[in-house]
Amino acid sequence: MRLKDLEQYNPITIQSHDNPDADSMAAGFGLYCYFKDLGKEVRFVYSGKNKIKKTNLLLIKEKLNIPIRYLKKNSQKDKTVDQKMPGLLITVDCQHGAGNVTYFDAEQVAVIDHHQLEIAEHQFSIIRPELGSCSTLVWYLLNQEAYQMEDNSSLQTALYYGLFTDTNQFSEIYNPMDMDMRDSLKVNKSLIHLFKNSNISRKELETAGVALIRNIYNDDHKYAIIKSEPCDPNILGIISDFLLQVDCINTCVVYTETLNGLKFSVRSCVREVRANELAKYLCENMGNGGGHQEKAGGFINKKTYEQSYPTLHSEAYFSKKLNDYFDETDIVIGTQMHLPLQHMKTYRKKTLPMGYVKATDLYPVGTPVTIRTCEGDLEMTVSENSYIMIGITGEIYHNSSENFLLHYETLLESYDIGIHSRHSEYIPTIRSRSDGTICHLEHYAKVCIPTGDHFIYAKMIGRRIKLFQDQESESYMLGEEEDYIAVKSDDPKDIFVVNHGLFHELYDEFSLEENFFEEE
Repeated sequence: MRLKDLEQYNPITIQSHDNPDADSMAAGFGLYCYFKDLGKEVRFVYSGKNKIKKTNLLLIKEKLNIPIRYLKKNSQKDKTVDQKMPGLLITVDCQHGAGNVTYFDAEQVAVIDHHQLEIAEHQFSIIRPELGSCSTLVWYLLNQEAYQMEDNSSLQTALYYGLFTDTNQFSEIYNPMDMDMRDSLKVNKSLIHLFKNSNISRKELETAGVALIRNIYNDDHKYAIIKSEPCDPNILGIISDFLLQVDCINTCVVYTETLNGLKFSVRSCVREVRANELAKYLCENMGNGGGHQEKAGGFINKKTYEQSYPTLHSEAYFSKKLNDYFDETDIVIGTQMHLPLQHMKTYRKKTLPMGYVKATDLYPVGTPVTIRTCEGDLEMTVSENSYIMIGITGEIYHNSSENFLLHYETLLESYDIGIHSRHSEYIPTIRSRSDGTICHLEHYAKVCIPTGDHFIYAKMIGRRIKLFQDQESESYMLGEEEDYIAVKSDDPKDIFVVNHGLFHELYDEFSLEENFFEEE
């Protein structure tokens, strides 16, 4: 769905969920501005039992001139009592018919949301749960229609603050589209400073204090779990940050129950636990999560949780998952491993097309740049011998001209991420840190083919592992039970993990008359 698909309707009502937050107000404001500028009769409303009272929300409503108003429903018992809303009703940051938004009947309904699907999709619907905020989704939709935001400081500031609050001050941001919006908006910094310093009420301060008194602690794995009373998601981050400062706690999870599920924050201060990876593990197949290595968060859908764990209360669930996470995972050091090569099969790497860009075709030598990908940001400085590679899964990495010219054959064919990559949900971009200009790598990339044969030994792991290259490594490769552990034929110390879903796309089994090297 695109916004232009909705332009046929008039009037238009935009509805936030009950008890609006900064993200729903910002996202609804973006839609309001778009349709208002088209000359539509448009209004922005919310309903429910309570009117907006929180200080920072009242401030953004006033300072950014967000025209949201309270709409009281005549009857909460009978959905048919109210007359149908004329024209189009757009529910934003929520789904029409879900439990967190007052039901209003309408001639036509559209849904714009970033939470897990709860209600059967309508004719007009776009739901992107991988995004950190609904503000990001609205920003994306506005850009699709080339909507000009440059002169609307209030809208840009609202969208920025919506993402800021929904990702716990950007500590739980992980989708590259969220990062793109954050970096592209020109905001009123003094207003952002005002809003974020009016974010916690005395009541919420009390909520945080009470939550810290009650915690579950596991001495074996040095983790803590806290259940908080219902609160703004930012409070979870505040409690988590404070909790991690306790000398015996290396990892913590702080969560609260909402109408739609479980919202949680994760913190880690040890290299053996990446907070973003743990967050994804905690909500696997039930929601979405991510963030950074030290700070992350996530959400577990209520319906899916109750179907999966009908008799398990939330504190027991998090305790069970954390114990499983630590007990069922082995920490291994690559340089200390002795793989049984005689029991491992030999594979040859397939000759698959990849993408490449000579960095100097984008920016002058010496330019500091950031390459944005689904896996995170990669920083480098452009040099004469810098090549940027795009792998078959869309992964990005740096290569030297010496290694590139030795191991790859270049083609004249232009690289198309939709054709040559297995994943094309986000097209990698490169940004100059000097002047902020952005290039899409796909517009400049050409195709290359690996030359020569590359062989590995590999076998299925059979048990979850975290593989550190050596004792000093700060990061690890995660391997699930069905993934493969592999070693290069010409370098027995180069041990790595390959995802099971990709392994047979990348490698063919190959028989050799003799081993490439003897096991040490």
